[in-house]
Formats: sequence, structure tokens, C-alpha cells
Amino acid sequence: MKTFAAHGIYGLNAITAIVAEAPGAVSQIQPVAPSLLTAQLDRVSASFPISAIKTGMLATGENVVAVAHFIKDNPAVPFVIDPVMRATAGESLLDDFGQDRLREDLIPLATLTTPNLPEVAALLEMREESIIPAEAALQLFETFGSDFLVKGGHVTGGATIADYACIGGNVIEISHERLALPDIHGTGCTLSSSIASHLALGQPVLEAISSAVSYLSAALTAHFSWPQSGVSDTLNHFPNSVD
Repeated sequence: MKTFAAHGIYGLNAITAIVAEAPGAVSQIQPVAPSLLTAQLDRVSASFPISAIKTGMLATGENVVAVAHFIKDNPAVPFVIDPVMRATAGESLLDDFGQDRLREDLIPLATLTTPNLPEVAALLEMREESIIPAEAALQLFETFGSDFLVKGGHVTGGATIADYACIGGNVIEISHERLALPDIHGTGCTLSSSIASHLALGQPVLEAISSAVSYLSAALTAHFSWPQSGVSDTLNHFPNSVD
């Protein structure tokens, strides 16, 4: 879980779980106790001004509940959810109780939730192959009462990727170039973190999404390759170098 403070944007992490992971494989997961997660959040909020919050993997229902309590205590802070439930390799990253609490307690509090198509299928309890992204964006908004960005990267083929944001019940298509690159781990986390960063800077939601899509495209274009490592391609989170 990340919190962001403006004034030159810096991120502060609250650890929800310790994961032994590399792209394509998760070896072990150890969730932190919800009391420890709450203590981290309380310490961060007592020490720094929080301008945005982003969650990713929360691991357990108890941790989802702990985060929901914190969000309710900070309702004016923009809050982005990357609804991480399952690793690409197939491992569960959120228990069944957590998935229920995510739907019922946390997503209705979000400024924006950013599911990919497998996550849309899980949230709406439908088959992935039956999803029409534009319709799903509206259905998610109507189901949970909060705004969504349905990511279209899992739709194969075509020169462009079409994402669909549903903001206040209005569905907006956000198209961008499909880059000729291999699958690279971490794009969803990077996009949602970038959206939260731009919200912390005061951008409206749609502008923050557009800024984040541009940043992710740059991070992908400037990706690193290590063919000898077995994990050959990774994102470059500083595509314009570090000043």
C-alpha cells in the first residue's frame, strides 16, 4: 500500500505482505498482521501530509478491513485501488474473505479502481471471454457506486489498446498505441501508482489517467533487457533519467 505526499511527490509504503516473487513465479507469501498494518498507517499519517493513497496486494480480508477503516478516517484523500487478487502465474494473492471485503467495504470508498479483464471477471463474477469492456466499466460503476478504469491490455490484436473509464456514470474511451513488446511484469501496479501520484499533484481523475498512460508507455518503451537472466525484460521507471 502506498501513500503519496505532494510537494515534490514522494511515496511512503505500508507493507501488507512479504512476497518471494519474480515475474512468472510466486514462491511464498507472508501477510502482515492487521494490527501492524494499522500501526504503519497511523504512523505515516501522523508524520506526513498524505495527498493520495493507492492499494495493491492486501492478501487477507483482515487487512482489507484495516485499510477500509483508515480510508473512512481520511475521506478527502484521493484513493486508487489496483484490485490485485491473483498473480499472473495463477497464485491467489487475496483470500476469499478478502475478496468479499474488497467488494463490499473498500471499492465503494475508492476514487478509482483499475481492474484488468481477469479482475473485472472476478469482481462481476462472470466469464472473462464474455466481457465487453465498455459495458463492464458502466456495470462496475452501477454495482459498486464508484469510478472505474477497465484496462484493455488483455484484449489481443490491433494497433491500439482501448481502456474504458467510467467517471460519474459516463463511459470514456481512452485509446493508446499497443507497443510491440513482450509481456512485462508490473504494468498494472505502475499505472495505478502513477494515477495516484498525479492525483496527489491535483490533477482531475481523467487527466491523471491520461498522464499515467503516457508515463507507462514511456517506461515500457525504455524497458531494460537482460536476456541472460531468464527474466529478460523489466520496466524502466525512470525513462527520462533521474535529475
